Parts: sequence; structure tokens; C-alpha cells
Amino acid sequence: MAEKDYKSTLKLPKTDFPMKANLPKREPEMLAHWDAIDLYGRLMEERKGAPAWILHDGPPYANGRVHLGTALNKILKDFVVRSRAMMGFRTPYVPGWDCHGMPIEHRVSRELGPRARTIPKLELRKLCRAEADKWIDIQREDFRRLGAIGDWFDPYLTMKPEYDAAEVRGLRKLTESGYVYRGLRPVHWCFDCRTALAEAEVEYREHASPSIYVAFQIAVNPAGAGALAADPKDAAALDEASRAGKLCAVIWTTTPWTLPANLGISLNPAFDYVALETAAGWYIVGAKLAEAVEKECSLAVTRRVALDREAIRKLDGRDIFRHPFLPRTVKLMYGDHVTADTGTGLVHTAPGHGYEDFVIGKQYGLKPFTPVDDAGKFTADGGEWAGRNVFECNDAIVAKLRETGALLGAKKLAHSYPHCWRCKNPLIFRATEQWFLNIDHEGLRERVIDAIDRVKWVPGWSQDRIRNMTETRPDWCLSRQRAWGVPIPALKCEKCGKVVLDLATMDRAAEIFAREGSDAWYSRPASDFAAPALKCASCGGTVFAKEEDVLDVWFDSGSSQAAVLRERKELAWPADAYLEAVEQARGWFGSSLVCAVADQKAAPFKSVISHGLTVDEKGRKMSKSLGNSEDAIDVVNRIGADILRLVYASLDYTSEIALGPTIYAAVSESYRKIRNTCRFMLGNLSDFDPVRDAVPFDRMLEFDRFILARTDKLNSDVRSAYEKFDFQAAYTAILSFMVIDLSALYIDVARDRLYCDAEASLNRRSAQTALFRMLDAILRMLAPLIPFTADEVYSHLPGPREQSLHLLAMHENPGWRDEKLEARWEELLKLRSHVLKTLEEARAAQIIGAPLDAEVDLLFDNEKVVSHLLALKEQLRQLFIVSTVEIGELKGKAHLMSLAEEMEPPIKAITHPFDWPGTSTSVVQARHAPGVKCQRCWCYFDDGGHPELCPRCGEVVKA
Repeated sequence: MAEKDYKSTLKLPKTDFPMKANLPKREPEMLAHWDAIDLYGRLMEERKGAPAWILHDGPPYANGRVHLGTALNKILKDFVVRSRAMMGFRTPYVPGWDCHGMPIEHRVSRELGPRARTIPKLELRKLCRAEADKWIDIQREDFRRLGAIGDWFDPYLTMKPEYDAAEVRGLRKLTESGYVYRGLRPVHWCFDCRTALAEAEVEYREHASPSIYVAFQIAVNPAGAGALAADPKDAAALDEASRAGKLCAVIWTTTPWTLPANLGISLNPAFDYVALETAAGWYIVGAKLAEAVEKECSLAVTRRVALDREAIRKLDGRDIFRHPFLPRTVKLMYGDHVTADTGTGLVHTAPGHGYEDFVIGKQYGLKPFTPVDDAGKFTADGGEWAGRNVFECNDAIVAKLRETGALLGAKKLAHSYPHCWRCKNPLIFRATEQWFLNIDHEGLRERVIDAIDRVKWVPGWSQDRIRNMTETRPDWCLSRQRAWGVPIPALKCEKCGKVVLDLATMDRAAEIFAREGSDAWYSRPASDFAAPALKCASCGGTVFAKEEDVLDVWFDSGSSQAAVLRERKELAWPADAYLEAVEQARGWFGSSLVCAVADQKAAPFKSVISHGLTVDEKGRKMSKSLGNSEDAIDVVNRIGADILRLVYASLDYTSEIALGPTIYAAVSESYRKIRNTCRFMLGNLSDFDPVRDAVPFDRMLEFDRFILARTDKLNSDVRSAYEKFDFQAAYTAILSFMVIDLSALYIDVARDRLYCDAEASLNRRSAQTALFRMLDAILRMLAPLIPFTADEVYSHLPGPREQSLHLLAMHENPGWRDEKLEARWEELLKLRSHVLKTLEEARAAQIIGAPLDAEVDLLFDNEKVVSHLLALKEQLRQLFIVSTVEIGELKGKAHLMSLAEEMEPPIKAITHPFDWPGTSTSVVQARHAPGVKCQRCWCYFDDGGHPELCPRCGEVVKA
């Protein structure tokens, strides 16, 4: 046969599987295939008898396209769901949407403009519902396009009638158990949105505030101010200063607008205090902060006088301070919230404008005083500033302090300050009548902390985060002054104005909401909800009006553990896992815990997985205003969902996720390697039928059994990584195996057998069997990470197949493991490293041009070793990818010297010693192989037979 025809006798790879991924086109086609076979429904049917594993979906807001952060969340959830399904679990995944609240109402109100203030609430709610429905449809398609599997056409929605009813029933239980109360206390207040906000709805951003030091004059003490001096020698000076009106306490604040509401000054009982003498007067500050105050206020201090801690304590609760510009005196109080980190050690206390101020004020019998309305303007109680915005009055109040001589220092301070998460405006603390959940009722705080400690937290540090937040969180403000939400079914007595949350009325509301939805609260009269026998407890009145506050959206989502996990028959309570961004420690994780522990006395989840936020490659938060953010669908339509999924799999999701062209390009290259390796494997299975051609495991070549043993170890490692939610470890292990173990080792070694051996020979079928079994196993490992590509490859796999890879499960193959064989081949791979190094030196010395030009001689001073390796001679030739391997016994120093002579010019061979078990001296030598080059396989031969073909190729061609 002519030389040019030999190529046609090779069994070169052949497959219809395309090299070019073209994911933006092929992924939607695969999605259509999944829809056609009802993949999710089929999977649930296939696993109906399997143990369940439930990931409960934290509902995203239905108010915009899916951005890359939300895509990260849904893809991580899909990693969890699909990996658990591949482990053989039944994994029902019911996606949800948070439909109520400010995000949607804000969007609708913005489109309405000024009309939003006057439109009837029922009409506004209908517009909000339509807006939510629109975005649910859009987001559902975005999530499906990302490859997320689930019950997408029967999700849970927090605006469905049955959800509204379940939420009200949950509120009723908490009310009946004594957790819910109505009170006047400070809350975060957005005067632009005109509503209270929970801590989870607050963003902290940099804000410039006035930083001022203010002197409060100390009124004459009947016992004499001199009694405050620790040293009697200083008493006269303090008495004289007090009589002259020059003895003052100094406070520091960044909210001058709260000074009209000041009712006291708080000290710390554990602090020492000093009086600083200056030409202008005496100023009392904390001893530890005295030097800082002197510097900040540019005080020329001539003397420091220590004050007696017990003498000050005797003034506890007395009105001894004169307000700097209002005609009233205010209390001296003590509180542990006073710190020595900043300020003066004395804290301006306005119980109507701060939580800690409120707590201390309550201890001292002070009612919250809030001269600010819901628009953020001073009321008539604000005196000369009435009708003006509080922030706009800061400078005027500072000027007033300067005028009265009470201002000791003033400058601007840039600091972290609470802002509204929706309108982005700075917030104020304002005492208002709201509904609250008492976090300390019946030891709830401690019980929540105990529940936290019983849950598995991933990463581990996230447990400390939520634990610390729970230890210090205030009571939960449940009410919001919005239109779009689940109404709190409270009634107000028309006669006396008393507001009541009646249990029977709540029952009636739940029944009506279950039939008609919560819009009924706005369309029906109060009499439809009021229990027949309801009377006002204060005045006996029987006529009531409906209150119109709605529940906090975090109560909406926190109720999902009852409204969804307990109500959907395919789900179970508690869930196996919740997964959200780390910020949800003060959001959904926290609200779900409080609702569940108060009602069921246990956490609603067994595990909680937290992920970081997405940033750009410079570490900046992604936002459209910076031009560094794009919708997830745009990225997917450019690079493909599977590549975006691999990006997320390749990174440590527990920290910030930096996204951009660099990571996209790097992961695209990794994807290309995975795809091309799969394609090569498919190409070499074109004539392989696993039913007909598979070689029994015990008849396979040792090297093929070794690579299957490594595959099973990979399977175990990947399964373990999935069990720990460590997707980065799973991805890294798979990629490393495909690039190193497969491409650089097995495929390189087996290529000669696959291309050149007889089609049905044991050697070739053994390699094909190994390729088939490896590919089948690897696709199951890859399925959770790149479901589109994995199923595409699977559709080209030979032999009987399911309609989708995703109907299968990962399976362990302990029969593939053989410790002795694995140990033996690990040693042979070390030998291969020595051989490859020697071959490279032979190539550099121009003894050979390529490895197939070489003969490798292995010499040992142990006859048993020689005998053992001779049995593997042909497999070693393939392992080294050379033409010939000779194995012999090393016979003394003379033999070694003769080998060394061959390295003298002109160099005929490269020789290196190496270590081998059971020998004291072992040598590898590389030389040019004798004979002629086979024109079909390129191995050298010298059998004296066919002039162009080695014996193996001659037999194959002849056949």
C-alpha cells in the first residue's frame, strides 16, 4: 500500500459533537428540550421514593432584570439542588418571589409622579400587583436561561391569597403568645418614602455631618458643686464656677437637629470624670477623653480637677443640666452605652431620636419627645425651626449654640450613616406609634441564639455574624406606612381612638384573605372584619375603622418557612438549607429564625450557606451609575450561561466575587479545555457500543484500570466537595483531572492504541471502555456546574441513554479501586517522570527529535525487579510514548562505566540514575531507536519484515 494511504487505515477520532460551543445559540435549544420532556417533573417522578433534600428559596424582589449578584445567588442554589439530585436525593425546588414592599411601590409611585400621593390605595395596589407580575415573568425567563432547574410555573408568591392568609395566621399566633405590642419608640424613618424601616432595609453610606461639642450649664446643686471634687482643695473653685454659671458638662453630637429633643445627658458608671479649667469656664468630660477634647475644641486648659465618682452618682436622675437654648433643665442619667471610643464620655440623650436613648429614657421614666413629623420637618414643638427640614436646620442650630456661647467646637465629619435602601436618602431616628415584636418575650432572644448554635453555618464565621447581631438587635418594628403589603388587621375605635389587634378579627381577616387576597382589606368595610362581639376595652365602643399599616416585607419573607415549607406537600419543615448573600444575616435569615423559633421553638433550617457580593475587577460595588454593571442575561447572551456558571464555580463564593473580562476570558479557556477533552473522548468512541464492545474490568489493561481507579477517587472527592457546598473544590478537581490526568497523561498514552491498534483488539477496546466509563462518570460530576454542556455531551454518548443526563445520579465504583495496583502505577508514573526528563535531554542533545524516535533502557541491580517490569514492557513503552523499551539487569561498575562512556562526545545516549524500590542502583538511558520508522504509527522497528510497516501495523493493514 502506498505511504499516502496509510492514514486512511488509522482509527482517527470522529464525532458530530461540535468543537465550537456557540452557547448563546445551543443553550436555549437544550432548554427547549428540557421543557419538551418536562425534565423537572420527570426528575421528581423518578425520585419519588428517594429521601428528600430541601433547599428553600429566599425570594428575590420582583422589580427588575436579574443582575449578576442575583444570578450568583440563583446559580449557587442550582449547584446545590443539582448536586444533591446527582447524589440520588429527591430535590423539589420551589422558587419564590417577594412581591410586596417599597421596591415595587417606589417604582410604581415614581411612574405616577405627584399622583402617587392622591391615588386611592386599592388602585395603587392593583398597579403594584401588575408591576410585580410583569417582573416575575421576566425574571423567571432570566433564571431559567441561567440553567436553574425548579418548579418555575408553580412558584410561591408573597402576594398570593393563600400566602397573605398564612402570614396573618402567623401574626395571630405571635400576638396570642404575647410577642406583638404597639408602642411609641424610635425607628429608622425615611421622610422621602414616609415610612419606618427595619434594620435590614438600611444601607450605611458615607455622609457629611456637623461634628459639634456643646456645653450644658450645670444648675446650682443644693449640696454645692464643690462636693463633686475628689480633692477637697478643689471644692471652692468648683463652687465658685457653679455660682457664676461657668461649670458645664460637654457633649459631642453629629446630629444638631436632635438637640431640641434633648431630655438628658448620660454618663457611664464605670468612668472617671474631670473638670477642665479654662479662662472661659470649667468643662466636665470623661478622664480618658480629656486630652482629645482639649485638642478638638482648642481649649487652653490651666488645670484638671478629678471628680468624685460617688458624688456624681448621688445626682443620678436629677434635672441638673440647663438646656443650651431652651428654657428647661434635663436629667443626669447613667447607661452602659456610653463609651470612651469617641466624644466626651457624656452622651446627649434624646429618647425620641435614638434606640439607646429610648432605652435609657424608659428606665428614667422619660417619654419619647419627637418634635419632627413624617415629612422630616419640625412640628410646632420645634420652636423657631417649625416647618423646616431637620437636616436643613443643622447649620441654624449650630449658629444658635454659637450665639448662646454653648458651642465649644464645630467641624464637618465624613462618616458612615444610615440611608434608605430604596430612595438612597439619609434617614432619621424618629419615635412613632408602631407595631413591634418583643425580641425578649419569654426569652426569645436566647432561644434564637440557641437555635443558631444548633445550625451548620457555611462559612463558619457567618455564625458569629448572625449571633452577634441577634445579641444586640432591638425589638422588631413590624409595621410600615405603605400601601403595597399585607395589611395588619388592626382596628381603631371610632369613639376613643384606641387601636386593637383582636384575635377573632385576625381569624376573619385570614379567612377572607385566603379567598380574595389582602386587597379585601381596602375594598370591604371594617364591619366585615370586626368580630361580632368586639368591644373597645377602653370605652366599650362597638364602631371601628381599619388601620392601614402593612407588615414589614421581612415578616413577609420570614413567614415563608410556615407559608411554603409547611403548606407545600412536596416540601418539608425544617428545610435542609437556606442560601443567600451574607447580608441576609440581618434580613431573611434573621426574620425566618425569629418567626420560626417564636412559633415552633426551632430553626427552620438545618444549614445556612452565605455568599459574598459581586464587585468589578477593581473591587468596586457594581452599579449602573458607575457603568460597571450589566444584566446577567446580557453576559449570558455573550459568553453563555455555562461559562458564567463556571466563573462562579471557580471562585470562593464566601468572599467578594470580582467579575469582568479577565475572569471571563480565563474561565472561557478552562471551559474550552473541558469541552475539547470531552470531544476527543467522544471522537474515539465513534465505533464503540458499550453493550457489545465493553471489556470486562478484570480483562482491561492495567493502565486503563489505574485511570478508572483515579476516576473513582475523583468521584469521591467531588461528591465530598458537593456535600460541603465547596463548588470551587469540585470544579478545581474536575478541571485538574481533565487537563492533567486525562489530556496530559491518559489520552497522550492511549492515543497510539486508539489510532493504530486493530479496531476490535483487546488493547483498543480496553482503552475505549476506560474512555466511556470515565466520560460517563465525569459528565455526572459536571452536570451540576455546566448542565447545558454536560447534557449536550451526554446526548452524543454511545449506547442506551436516558432523555437527559440530569435524570441520572452519580455512582461510586468501589470495584475500580485496587490499592496495590494504584501504588504500583504511582511508582511507574514517578519512573515516567525520570524517563521524560532523560528524553528531553536527549532531544536537546539532538540524539532524537521526538519521543517516538527513542529507545529507553531501564537497568536495575535486582533480578526480581527486572522480572516484574518485563511483564509490563509493552505498557511501559506506551506509558513513555517511545518506540522501544528494554529492561535488563545492571551488572557491576564496568557496566556503569560503559554507559557513562556513551555520554562522551560524540554523544550516543543520555544516562541518569534514579531511585527505585528494592534496588540500590537503577539507571535510565535514552538513545535513538534502531531500525526504520513505521510510516503508519511512526514507531521504529527492525524485524526485517515489511519495509515500511512495523509488525503491528502490517497485521492491521493486511487485515
